[in-house]
Amino acid sequence: MTHSPVDFLIIGATPLARLLAGLLASTHGKSVLLQGERAFGMRLSRDLDLSVGAMTRPESWALLRATAPEATRLISRIGKRAAIARLDPVVFADHLAGQQALGHIRHMAAAYGVAAERTPLNYLGAGRQGVVLRDAVLLRRAALEPALDGWLEQSGVQQLTADASLHIARDGSAEAMLDNKPITIGRTILADDDAILAHLRDGAWPALLHRQNVSTILSEPTLPLAAPVMCQLDDGVLLHQQAEGGILAQGPGDIAAFSAMLGNLLGEKHTIEHAGQTQSVRLRTGDGAPALGRLHGTGADILAGFGCIGAFLAPAIARWLTGTANAAENAWFGARLINRGTANRSVSDIGAAG
Repeated sequence: MTHSPVDFLIIGATPLARLLAGLLASTHGKSVLLQGERAFGMRLSRDLDLSVGAMTRPESWALLRATAPEATRLISRIGKRAAIARLDPVVFADHLAGQQALGHIRHMAAAYGVAAERTPLNYLGAGRQGVVLRDAVLLRRAALEPALDGWLEQSGVQQLTADASLHIARDGSAEAMLDNKPITIGRTILADDDAILAHLRDGAWPALLHRQNVSTILSEPTLPLAAPVMCQLDDGVLLHQQAEGGILAQGPGDIAAFSAMLGNLLGEKHTIEHAGQTQSVRLRTGDGAPALGRLHGTGADILAGFGCIGAFLAPAIARWLTGTANAAENAWFGARLINRGTANRSVSDIGAAG
C-alpha cells in the first residue's frame, strides 16, 4: 500500500522554505511534504529576514513593494505581533565602489516607497558613508518559528524526517518513505543553501553558484551599534544588535579572519568577546542576483541568493511555482533563472544576497 502522490517536496529549514511549503498547501491547494525542521536551542542564527535589501535594480524594489506587505500580513497572522519588529537598518560602505552603489540604493528605495536617507557626516566613522532605510520589518524567528509549526500542520503540510529514505530523480521528481510507506513526489524544491549543498550533485553544479566560507560570531554585551541592523556592502558583513546587548555578526572567512575583520570594522570602542561562533558555507551568485529554477530544465528546483529578503518574496515564489504569477512576477523570475549566463550583468542586485 502506498500514499497518494504528493505535488511538492520542499527541502529547507529557513522561514522562506517553511512559508513556501505552507503557502503551496493553504493558498494553492497543493499536497506538500516538508523536510527541514526549525533550529532549536542555542544554535546561532546564520542569517536574518528583512523586508528591505541593498538592491539597485528597480524591478526588484517593485516586486518587494508589491509582495512584502502581503508576506508581512501573513506572518503577523501566523505569529501575531511578537513575530515582527519595525526598525531602521543602515547600509554602509567604506570603499568607493560601495559608496557609489549607496546612491543607487537610496534613490531606488525612495522611488518605491521606502524612506531612505543619507546618514549624517561622520555618523558611522570618518570616510564611511551610509543610507538609513526607514520602517523595515524584521522577522523575530524565536517567536515566529513555533507558530509556523502549528500553521504548517493546519495547512496540511506533512513532515519528512531528516533521516527518511529519499531519492531525487534527474527530472526533479522524488521517492521517499513516509510512515513506513513509499510515496511519490512530483516536484522537489531545494529551498536553502544547506539543502542545495546536500542534494545537488557536483556534476550538475550551476556555473552561476559559488561556495563561500562564512563565519558567524555572537559577542558578549558591548557598546550599541549605530543601528539595530547594519549591512556593509564592501565585504558583505551583516551586523545585528541583540536585545541583551551583544552583536550577532556574519561575514566571509574563517573565525580568526572574520574576527579580525570585525574588530577593524567596529573600531577600538567595541570590545568583541565571543559568546558563540560557528562556520558554514554560503552560496552566492556570480552576478549578485537571486537564482531559481531547474538547471538546464531538469532536476530539482533551486532557490539561491535570496538572502534577507527571501521570506518576503515567498507569496510570489509560490505563485511562480504553481503557474499563477502575474506578468511582472513572471518577468522578474524569468530574468533570474539558475541557468542564466555568468557574464550577464543585466540582473545584478548589489547585496541582494544579504
